[in-house]
Parts: sequence; structure tokens; C-alpha cells
Amino acid sequence: MAPHAEPEALTDTSAIVLNDPVLSNGETHPIFTLDDVLPHRQKSTPPSRGVAAFSEADMFKSKGALKEPKAKRWDHRLSAESRARTASSLKGAMKFFKPDTISLCGGLPSSDYFPFEELSAKVPIVPKFSEDETAKSGKHFSSGKYDAREGKSFLDLSIALNYGQAMGPGALVRFLTEHTEIVHHPPYSDWDVCLTAGSTSALEIALRMFTEKGHYVLTEEYTFSTAIETVSPLGCKMLGINMDADGMLPDHLDNVLSTWDESARKAPKPFLVYTVPTGQNPTASTQSLERRRQLYTLAEKHDLFILEDEPYYFLQMDSYVSGQTHSVPTPFKPAAVADFLGNLVPSYLSIDTSGRVLRLDSFSKIIAPGSRCGWVTGSKQIVERFMRHNEVSAQNPAGFAMIHLYNLLEENWGHRGFLEWLMYIRAEYTRRRDIIINACEQHLPTEICSWVAPRAGMFHWVKVDVTKHPLYESRRKPDGSVDHPTLLKIEEAMFLAAAEQSVLIARGSWFRAQRGSDTELFFRTTFAAAPADKMVEAVRRVGTAIRKEFDLDATPGASQNGHAR
Repeated sequence: MAPHAEPEALTDTSAIVLNDPVLSNGETHPIFTLDDVLPHRQKSTPPSRGVAAFSEADMFKSKGALKEPKAKRWDHRLSAESRARTASSLKGAMKFFKPDTISLCGGLPSSDYFPFEELSAKVPIVPKFSEDETAKSGKHFSSGKYDAREGKSFLDLSIALNYGQAMGPGALVRFLTEHTEIVHHPPYSDWDVCLTAGSTSALEIALRMFTEKGHYVLTEEYTFSTAIETVSPLGCKMLGINMDADGMLPDHLDNVLSTWDESARKAPKPFLVYTVPTGQNPTASTQSLERRRQLYTLAEKHDLFILEDEPYYFLQMDSYVSGQTHSVPTPFKPAAVADFLGNLVPSYLSIDTSGRVLRLDSFSKIIAPGSRCGWVTGSKQIVERFMRHNEVSAQNPAGFAMIHLYNLLEENWGHRGFLEWLMYIRAEYTRRRDIIINACEQHLPTEICSWVAPRAGMFHWVKVDVTKHPLYESRRKPDGSVDHPTLLKIEEAMFLAAAEQSVLIARGSWFRAQRGSDTELFFRTTFAAAPADKMVEAVRRVGTAIRKEFDLDATPGASQNGHAR
């Protein structure tokens, strides 16, 4: 597309119509891109400016997306609880609301009594994203109580701070719909999005939608500890599938499902897969496109449904080079958006032809955890069921979070600015990854510690050779292993030794999908929080603790490391 003049204050999401014949009459792209946002908006109905107005992704999709085939139906996989849920009577009544309607129906308090006339924030100017640059050149913006009524915005305090529909306000639904097309291009037409109060809440809802007591949920052999702790009280169990540096192993998954014996297992054949494909928590494994296609093929074969939990999707990193640390220039120099997106491993959502994926996204790792805001994307049938659960629980994210996210993403950065921000934090996490791996090579006893440098995310997973611990020899069985209590005792001793050095690490057993089945010793560290010098010092202390606990020479080991899952 030819370049066009654009006032500096406008973003690629601006609703203002530009007098540009190329934008207005240009050829429709087969794949929706950044360049299509403005012309598509010019031809589409804008979001409603009303309180608790209904919206859905279909209102904001491109014509190309609507022409894709429809998803498969999943009635046979929904839980009894989910099937029993009915739509909210009060929220449903809002579909009859018109601009001249006087509502005496829903208990939506008058905004006259919201004690907030205006909220403001200061945000980075693209691409001056660093904290120092934001302090110097950041832009102040404000949201008024009646900006929408006055035609200044599609979302204001009178809307955001009131009750709303379960999918969230149309202004944000539109942005996320466009983002989904730009990044993922789902290959079926009837997908939808719904805002969530973060991925933890979304996961709990999704598990209740698909599981009954006694069910197994398939996942990696090590998985997000909160997911395990969410599954268990539902009366379900996690079933761990073997994994390598590329994540879940297709052969093992296929073998487990193909040989499933309901009588022996005392449970029906599992169909629900929970996976963190990119920068997996805790192992940092990242599934290649080939691996995702192999697992999706098995999902088709065994009629599986996939919960794709992807908080780290945009934190896919450059390769690690021993002894080197990637730099982040100031001001940041973003790559071309097409290059950035083209280098990301495609999502399950982007290869899902039958609608058997519910994708969980979150602003927690890419904007701020305290926003408690995320979104799910899946087939219209599944998202509709999700909304029925949402209506009687979280309802939607806090209005304070939504109004600030709207102003940041829609009115300040636009899609391009948001994607360039994602490039920036990707670069920052790549730099942080390098720092912690270099520190491990320098300070950990590599004769017993091994790892694979993370390719995404914010975690580093380290394997420790348990056979080198003094307690191992005295407790070893004839087959060379030790019993589980001994393994946990060694793990706890290592954890406490690090704590005595004033460093906290996460014990690998906390993440074991099938609790009590550990046979190896791992610990997890994060490079997300501590400053660079503190990270290096922490790793040095961990190295000291491990050497002391394993009765090793105090001299750091060689910097040659092996590989761990």
C-alpha cells in the first residue's frame, strides 16, 4: 500500500476518516494486516457508546474472515454444569435498548454518583518505551466521565465504571478482534472473543466448562502449578505427557490415548489438553510449528479439545549465544511489523480448522499483572458458553483497568504501537535471559547442573543430578533410583540451603503434573523481576548453596553444560 500522510496524533486505530483514495478504495488484502484497519473501520459500524451494550467479534471482523468455513460443534464435550447455564435475563434485556429508551430494568447505577470525573495516566510515546524515556517524554492522557456522550471517545468512565456485558465493552472487543486477525488469522469464520479477569480466572472457567469429577486433564509432565491446584478441587486429575525441549511429545500422547483402558484407569478417555506452548511455565520449552501441527493432528484423531494458555507468546527470543548479552538500544528501534509477526511460531488458534482450541491471552505479562485483564478466543459456541459462566462470576475486568487499556492501546499506541511495544519487551526479556544464563554458566556447578537456554518466556529450568547428593548413595535402590520421599528430602534441603543464602528458588516438584511421581530433581528461576546485578548475585548464592549441600569443591565448575528437559 502506498504511504499516506497522517497527523502525528492519529494512530492506526483512529476512527477519523482520512481523505486518502488509496485507503478508502484500495484492494482488500487476502490476509488482514495493519494497513487494513483504517479502511475496514471506515466501512464498518462503530462500537456502541451505550452502557452495557452488546458486542461480538462478528461486528468488527473483515469480510475475508467471515467467508471462512464454520467451526465444529462441541456439545458432546461440554460439562453438565456448562450445558445447564442460561443467559442472564437482565443483561439480555439490553439488546432492546435504543438511544431514546428510558431503562427502569437493570440495576445500573447512575453515573451521577460515580466519584470520578476524570482519570489520567502517563504513557510512553512509541518507540520511546524505557522507564527513563517515559519519565522525560511520556504523554499524559485523561478519560472523562462523559467523553462518549460528547463524541470524543467510544469508551468513557460512565460506561467503563458501570456494569457491562460479559464480553466486555465494544470498544475493546473491536481492538482485540482486529488484533486477532492481524496476528493469528483463525481459519474458520465463527470465532469470537471475550474479555476476562486474567488467565487464571479464564482457566478456572474453561476447566469447569469441560470437566466432570473423575476426568483426567492432559498436560505436560511439568506444568503451571496453579493449573494443577485448580484442577484438583474440581475432582479431576492431571495426566502428564512426557516432554523435551520442544514441549509435549506426540508419540507419548498418542500411545496414552490409543491404549487407554477405562476399566483399569477408572476414568473415561481424556479429551481436554491444557498446554502452555510458548515459554512454558515452568520448563521454558517452546513448541515448534512442526510439533504444534503434530499435536493438532492427534487432537483431530482423538477428538481432543485444546486450552492454549499463551501469556508468553510475544516473548519469543533471539537465540542464546554463550557469553554474549543482547543489547536494547535507546530509543528502541522496532523491526517491521510483518517481520516481527513472521518470526513468531504460529499459534494453535492459527492452525485450528475445526474450532477445537480455546486460546487464553492476558495483559498480565505484556502490560501489567494488576490490570487483571485478558481475553479468550474460540468458536462462537464455546465463547458463548464461556460468557454464561463469566456473567455469574467475574463478569468482566475492572472498569479502571479497561478504560486505561483502551486509552493506551486504542487512542495512543494503536495496533502498530502495541506490536512495537511487544517487540520492546521481547528484546528486554531476551537481554534478561542472557544475563541469567551467563550467570549460571559462571556460578553454578555445571558438573551437576544442566539446562537448555530458554527461547521464550520468563523462566529458566535447571536440572540437578540427584545421584551426586550424599544422601543418594545411602538410599539408592537396586535399580539405581531413590524413593520419592528421599528425592523430596534432597530437594527441600537444596531449597532451604538457597533460602539460607537469602535467595528463593521454586522447587520442581511443585510443578509435577502427577504429584508424587518425580524421578528427577529440578528447580525453576525467573529472570523477570530482579535487576541485572541482583540476578547475577542471586545465581552466585544459589551456586554456593548447591555446592555446600552436595559437598562439592567451592571452586566453580567448568562452563560446559548439558541439556535438561
